[in-house]
Amino acid sequence: MPGLYQLKQYEKVWLLDDVRAAFSVVAVALPVAIAYAQLTGVSAIVGLYSCVLPMMVYALFGTSRQLIVGPDAATCAVVAAVVTPLAAGDPTKHWQLVITMTAMTGFWCLIASRFRLGLFADFLSRPILLGLLNGVALTIIVGQLGKVFGINYEQRYLLERVIEAPHRLLDLHWQTVLISGITLLVYWLSKRFRPAWPAAMLAIVVAAVLVWFTKLDRYGVSVVGVIEGGLPIFQAPAFNIGITRELVVPALNLAVVSFVSMMLTARSFAAKNGYDINPDKEFRALGLANLASAFSQGFAISGADSRTAVNDANGGKSQLVSIIAAVVIGFVAIFLYQPLQYIPSAALGVVLIIASMSLLDLKGVWGLRKRNRDAFYLSSITLIAVLVVGVIPGITLAVLLGLFQFLRVVMRPSDQCLGLDEDGTIRTMDESSKASAIPGLLLYRFNSPLTYFNAPYFKARLLEKIDQNQGELSCVVIDAVASFTHLDLSVMAVLAETQTLLKKRGIRLILAGRKRSLRQWCEAAGVPVGDGGLVLRADMYLAIKLTGCYQHAVEEGQIPTVQKEPNPDDPPKPIPEVA
Repeated sequence: MPGLYQLKQYEKVWLLDDVRAAFSVVAVALPVAIAYAQLTGVSAIVGLYSCVLPMMVYALFGTSRQLIVGPDAATCAVVAAVVTPLAAGDPTKHWQLVITMTAMTGFWCLIASRFRLGLFADFLSRPILLGLLNGVALTIIVGQLGKVFGINYEQRYLLERVIEAPHRLLDLHWQTVLISGITLLVYWLSKRFRPAWPAAMLAIVVAAVLVWFTKLDRYGVSVVGVIEGGLPIFQAPAFNIGITRELVVPALNLAVVSFVSMMLTARSFAAKNGYDINPDKEFRALGLANLASAFSQGFAISGADSRTAVNDANGGKSQLVSIIAAVVIGFVAIFLYQPLQYIPSAALGVVLIIASMSLLDLKGVWGLRKRNRDAFYLSSITLIAVLVVGVIPGITLAVLLGLFQFLRVVMRPSDQCLGLDEDGTIRTMDESSKASAIPGLLLYRFNSPLTYFNAPYFKARLLEKIDQNQGELSCVVIDAVASFTHLDLSVMAVLAETQTLLKKRGIRLILAGRKRSLRQWCEAAGVPVGDGGLVLRADMYLAIKLTGCYQHAVEEGQIPTVQKEPNPDDPPKPIPEVA
């Protein structure tokens, strides 16, 4: 429990800031949690249940001092997209499926933490995540417009709803539109003249009071309705176990997306406040928080960037902010839940649209076009996929795109031919002409660890570089540090084939770096080393110095003498000249 360890070192001077930050977080979290419960398709009180235990659990097991966990627009949209068709209109079954998917998400996170898969924090690149969040935001906005204007969509998917919307303009419910307009006006006035006030909570309170006073619910204005608060009662799901098969892969996708999104928020605030985040422990904390949410009959949660920003802006110093906020929200859920029944659905729709606007960054996607074409294409494909085929297939495609992007970099990495500059230092030969080749010698670097799936490409590129080299070559030196990182029998077999092929051409193949490891790997794979086989050297500079073509070129004055770069950890000493 890293959070508990940090709380043991708590300083009293932090208490006032933490209490102020906690109540600020509550003011933002209450209306958003209720709105996200509606987005997920469950009772409003479930949104509060999804805050209390998860916030306390993360406060103990998380490594971020500022991060606030809770309902999130993207996770709720994903859960709703998966569960709604499976529930087939049964509210009890819908709720139980939500709980089951939340528990599955937590288990996936715990498994990932057990196998130290915190590297998934970097799995979805920022362009892919940017396209994904934009697609989710647009999906939420279009979906909530029906509640804001008091109309019901007949179509399920986004594009069909966009086409259907103009035909529904005559069905507008003007009382609902009025409530939406007043909610938006109060929110804007609060942000404009009292930015320190909780605008979302104030707007929802005004809308609820207006509905209660004018009895607009009798005129067709949809409200949250009577809810059962109090302590949540644990109940095991009671539906066909076969349905859970439909939740396994979506829960895995949700775990990855939730974790990546959470880590982006946690890392940014950790860097701002001068401490580090442990990705593996964060995966475990997210898993335990989701299990706690499922146990308390809640839905999937993630890191909440808006509430985290509120916490940081109000000077929150520790995880005590989450504990205090959870206690206050729990008090509301147990004792003060009755007024929630008057909250109009239109007001919640307005809050959801405003919250989704913070995820929307189409300008950022378009801006990638000039900076990085490949990133722009990845982001655009993800965005279009979410809009056209839905949230879940879009997320699956985003995960696959992240995997393919990684495989492309590893399977087809960059490579360079190296040379010596006028000071005798090894450099990449490029258009600057600062480095020149050593006559009869090819220095080659392959910028990726060699594995069975990129070894043939390595061989093809090396032979291509040899064929492009003008004049006769007598030696090829490969920088083994960059590419030979582990034993792979397929790689060693390709290396033996390459060495045999070069030997027939009269070219010696030299591997520079990792000499001890390469000798062991060659012995294990049966690759000959020494006379008639591979030549192993300790580093690139030594490999160059011990070649006959280098010594001949130095004697002829064609190249400068190699000067090995000193190790910064070694004491300074003069470099002896090479005879």
